[in-house]
Order: sequence, then structure tokens, then C-alpha cells
Amino acid sequence: MKDSIKFINAWPRLETELDLWAESGKKASFWWRDDDAVSETSKLNLLNNISQTFDIPVSIAVIPALIESSLPKFLLQHNHFSVLQHGFSHSSYAEKGAKKIELGGERSDTSIVTELFDGFQRMKKSFPDQFIPVLVPPWNRIDPRVFQSLREIGFTGISVSGARDVEYPVANLLQINTHVDPINWRHGREFIGAELAITIIQKHLYLRRTKDKYSDEPTGLLTHHLVHNESIWSFCRSLFKHLNQHSAVHWKDARQMWPLI
Repeated sequence: MKDSIKFINAWPRLETELDLWAESGKKASFWWRDDDAVSETSKLNLLNNISQTFDIPVSIAVIPALIESSLPKFLLQHNHFSVLQHGFSHSSYAEKGAKKIELGGERSDTSIVTELFDGFQRMKKSFPDQFIPVLVPPWNRIDPRVFQSLREIGFTGISVSGARDVEYPVANLLQINTHVDPINWRHGREFIGAELAITIIQKHLYLRRTKDKYSDEPTGLLTHHLVHNESIWSFCRSLFKHLNQHSAVHWKDARQMWPLI
């Protein structure tokens, strides 16, 4: 009940921020990224139903090494999905005690690039009409030494989490991040709460509206359909409903945000 009260009171603050966008004649662009897809499941079907209900495109990050045949067949039937590459196998190579990382850690540049190239070819083959050459590093972590090699593989974009520091980490590699993840990963994968989630969204919108450095980056929602509970999905539904009712809001497809192959 306590969170429900916060939930109700949080919306007016977001509404006020969106009103300021409308008054300035600007569109508050949003995008939706969902991570860790490998196969068609009931949870993926739920994601699809929510996406269709609210007419919102989803950029789904797929793990190349774990793709099952059911996933390409499913996504091919639903054009509102665009497909991004989620590392290679979602394996960690971090030093003992360090945060998990696949694209860095105790690995050579050669091993990282070889796997990413392999994954890139699998993605093009599995999703020829929906794959966008964008890399989503597992755990949203990547060693900067890998950036230049991404362009050589064929990537035109990268996406992690948090407001970006630069638009292009290297030439012709456009970075567009996500900014709110409703999962509390450190405490049982529970919902972080509406108050915090909405505050994060509002803060990024404020920075975009008032600071040129942030203005061109769409505000991104990050979900993980395989581990969401009903509280998280309930929040997502309410968020989509509120955003779609505001004239300043515009949802973007990854195909509008990054150049295609």
C-alpha cells in the first residue's frame, strides 16, 4: 500500500515535465530495449502482447551463441521488434571479485573480437530483416579498448545504461543508452518502486530539456522479460498508458535511431 501511494503521487511530477516539453514545442522521444532473448517463451509472448497493446516498438537484445530456432520464427511474424546483438554468450571473464564483464576482463582483444564477429554473422543469418548492427554488452559493461574493433566488425551503434558521456565513443559508432531499469538486481530482482523509476525518467527528461549535451538521446526503458514479476509488468503498463496519453511523447524504433547494414 505504501508503494501504491507513492505510485499515485509520482505521476504529476512526470506530467509536469512533459508539459514543459510540449510548451517548448519539442517531442520527448523514448525507446524500449529488452535484453537476454534466446527463444520463444510464454514470457516473450507477454512482452509481445504488451508491446502490441500500447503500439510501442521493442528493440530486443539477443544472445547469439544461445539462439534457438523458435526465436527467429517468432520475431519474423512481429515487425514491431528490431533485433540487437547482446554480446556473444553472456559469459563473464572478470577477475575474481570484480564486476561481471564479457567484453573485457582477463581476455585478449583477439578473443573478444573473434567471438563478436562470429555472433555478428549469426545475427545477420538468423534475423536478416530485423537485425540492426548495434552491440548491447552483457551487464552493460565493455572495455573501451574494444570500441574501435566494433566498427571493423560492422557495428554502427552501441547501447549500455545511464546517460551517455559522448555521442560517438569512436567515429561512426553511435551510442544510445537506456536510463531506467525497473529491476532491483541486488535485492531479489524485485521492483525498484514507482517513485524511484519515475524519478529517474523525469531526471533524464529534465537534463535533455535543459542541457544540450543530453538533448538528442532518447530516454530509454530497459526490461528483461525473462525475470519480470507482475509488479514490474504492472508498472510498465501504467508507464506506457501515461506516456501515450501525452502529446509530447514519441516512441522511436531502433531502425529510426541507427543506420542499417
